[in-house]
Amino acid sequence: MPTNKDFKRLVRARMQKTGEAYTTARAQLLSRKQASAPATAPPQYAKLAGTSDATLKAKTGCTWERWVKALDRVEAHTWPHRQIAAYVHEKYKVPGWWAQTVTVGYERIKGLRAIGQRRGGGFEATKSKTFALPAARLYRAFSDARTRARWLPGISLTVRTATREKYMRITWPDGTSVDVGFTRKGPAKGQVQIQHSKLADQSAATRMKQYWAERLAALGEVLGRPTG
Repeated sequence: MPTNKDFKRLVRARMQKTGEAYTTARAQLLSRKQASAPATAPPQYAKLAGTSDATLKAKTGCTWERWVKALDRVEAHTWPHRQIAAYVHEKYKVPGWWAQTVTVGYERIKGLRAIGQRRGGGFEATKSKTFALPAARLYRAFSDARTRARWLPGISLTVRTATREKYMRITWPDGTSVDVGFTRKGPAKGQVQIQHSKLADQSAATRMKQYWAERLAALGEVLGRPTG
């Protein structure tokens, strides 16, 4: 089996021969290696993706094995991240947040990124919490500066874009990016999903994951509802 340095050399050789981008050439070589590998035990897709089959099937209707087959059929591993997410959303009617979950998990399974790492090489931290509160109220806790200061003190952030009661994209004070999703789980129950990206390394991702766990717990206390 080639070392990491040998594999990079193979990727560059393919780039020179085909004119493909590095990501595309790497994905093609990985696909070829997987196809020629001898039969082994079933792959642990859920472990590689970082999301259980049970959760994924409940939210998208399919397990990781079915998603991998569907995306491999169109050679999605050669596509950029945004194209895969758009395809999952539009072709299979998967909501935006879960289309991203499928896309990120698929990229991890195909070796295009590690857990906590973005496709381009940067790192990210994700955290979600379910509250005994409507999604609309959770959205206001983020969008209203006075309420936000009660559970997220000392943070001067910038809201770049927002879809009322559904989605918010934020620039953090250090220039990193935070995407926030709001999901209605019932008449009086909602979920907040955090994706903090453009982090420098795995250590930063670990710290921010813990930070968001603490802040979301504080949000539940401020709003007077426990989190799940």
